[in-house]
Amino acid sequence: MKRIAFLAPVAAAAFIAAQACAAGTALDPMPKDLEARFALSALPAALRKDATVYLLDPGKGYVLSRQGTSGLACLVERTVWEWAEHRDDVFIPLCYDAAGTASYLKVIVDTAAMRAQGMDAPALKTEIEGRYKSGTYAAPKKPGLSYMVAPVMRALGPPDMKMHTMSMPHLMIYAPGATNEDIGAKPDLAVAASLRYPFIDKQGNAEQSYMIQMLGATEKKQVLAEEQALLRDLCTYRHVLCLGGKGMQH
Repeated sequence: MKRIAFLAPVAAAAFIAAQACAAGTALDPMPKDLEARFALSALPAALRKDATVYLLDPGKGYVLSRQGTSGLACLVERTVWEWAEHRDDVFIPLCYDAAGTASYLKVIVDTAAMRAQGMDAPALKTEIEGRYKSGTYAAPKKPGLSYMVAPVMRALGPPDMKMHTMSMPHLMIYAPGATNEDIGAKPDLAVAASLRYPFIDKQGNAEQSYMIQMLGATEKKQVLAEEQALLRDLCTYRHVLCLGGKGMQH
C-alpha cells in the first residue's frame, strides 16, 4: 500500500506532463544560470544585484530563485496569453517594479502555472480575460514601469508583428486605458523612425497598455557591447536566440 501511495503522485505528474505534451503546452527548461542572467539583463546593470529573480519550472510554473530587496522582480516570459497560442520559442526577459510585480507580473506567473497544468491557449486567454473582468486582476495602483533593456528577445515584433529575434531595449511605462491619440503619437511598425519617441502599446486589453520608450542608438550599442558573453551563450543554447547581422532574424 505504501508503494502504491508513493507511486500515485508520480503517476499523476506523468499524466499531467503527457496531457501537456498532447496539448502543445510543454516547454523545455533553460539552464538555470543562463535563465537568471537573461532575466536580469532586462535591468540596467546597477539595479541587478538587489532584484528578485523567478525561474521557470515547465512542470509547475515560476519558482522563486532569489529574493531581492529593491522591489524589482525579473523573469523570462515564455507564454503570452494575449496571443492565444502556445509556442516553445518565446523568450521575453522583463522586470517589474513593486507596483507591476503585484499586478502585471502576477498575471504572467499565473499564466505559466495554468500552461504547466495543461490548459490550452484559447482557454487560457479566456480565463485571463475573465479574471480582468471580475477584478481578480487589475492595472497597477500607481505609476511605474517595466524594464526591458535586455540585448535580445524573441517575440512578435516590428515591422510585421511576426516572430523575430531582435535587439530592442526599451522601457514600458504603465499607461492603462491610454491610446496613441491621447498623446498624439503616430507609430508605424514598418517605419523604425516613428518608434523613436513614446507611443502606446495595448497588450491584450486596456488595462495592459504601456507607453513605450525605446533606448537610443548609442545606448543600444552599449547594451549589445556589454552583453556579448550573454548573447554568445544564448545563441549556443538555442539557435533561435542568435541575433542576425542586422540585430533581427526570423
